[in-house]
Amino acid sequence: MFGMPGGWEWIIILIVALLIFGKRLPEVMKSLGKGIVEFKKGVKGVEEDVEEVSNKPKSQNKIDRENDTAKQEKNS
Repeated sequence: MFGMPGGWEWIIILIVALLIFGKRLPEVMKSLGKGIVEFKKGVKGVEEDVEEVSNKPKSQNKIDRENDTAKQEKNS
C-alpha cells in the first residue's frame, strides 16, 4: 500500500520544500549535514569503545567491571 516515493513524488516533495523554506533551504540543508556528521562521529566513537573493550583480555575486563562497581557503590 505505502512504500518509498517514486520519481514524481520526490519532485513534488522538492517543490513543496522549496516553497516552504525558500531562501532558507541552503541553511537548513547545511544544518542537517552538520547534524548527520556529528551523529556519525558519535556512532564511530561508540564502535571504537566497544571494539577496545572486546579486544581486552577477559581478566582485564573483569577487573574493569569490579572497579566500576566499586566506584558506583562509593558514589551512592
